[in-house]
Amino acid sequence: MTVTYFKRYRMQYDLREGVIAERPLGPGYELVPWAESALAAHARAKYLSFKSELDANVFPCLADADGCLRLMREISARRGFVPEATWLITYTDPDSGAVESCGTIQGIREHTDVGSIQNLGVSPDHRGNGLGSAILARSLRGFESVGIKFVTLEVTSQNYGALRLYERLGFRTLRTVFKSIDVTYG
Repeated sequence: MTVTYFKRYRMQYDLREGVIAERPLGPGYELVPWAESALAAHARAKYLSFKSELDANVFPCLADADGCLRLMREISARRGFVPEATWLITYTDPDSGAVESCGTIQGIREHTDVGSIQNLGVSPDHRGNGLGSAILARSLRGFESVGIKFVTLEVTSQNYGALRLYERLGFRTLRTVFKSIDVTYG
């Protein structure tokens, strides 16, 4: 067995300084508030967003559709789950009318005034449309609405796109952490 370490940054957003402005979504996109009935749609968006990304190595459940479903069940069942900070983005194809889940974010209350973003994912086919900024802004407003003052998240140091997004929107690095993964060859 070999242990691999992934460098990650713990970042924080101070809601006392205000919340980033929300951007309008492009045609066909919709921000959908948390509902238990949308759990599978969140899991699908999570799977599509992470299955081929570095974070699927850090958290292997993200590379598996059933793993993403289990993870969504666990997150939404946690005592500190914040429905107001948990959102889904859907896209309705104008030609076929088909609806696709293409973005997700979940929130947890860690302490009285500290919330934590569990996952923010946008599927590759929909990146570059401002969806990450939009869903993050909506989630921060949700945290603020329940009295949370600080929001944290962790991001893998090699996830340059996510790092740029978080820094651009006002997140600041608090510290560097390392996530160890046991890798078995055989």
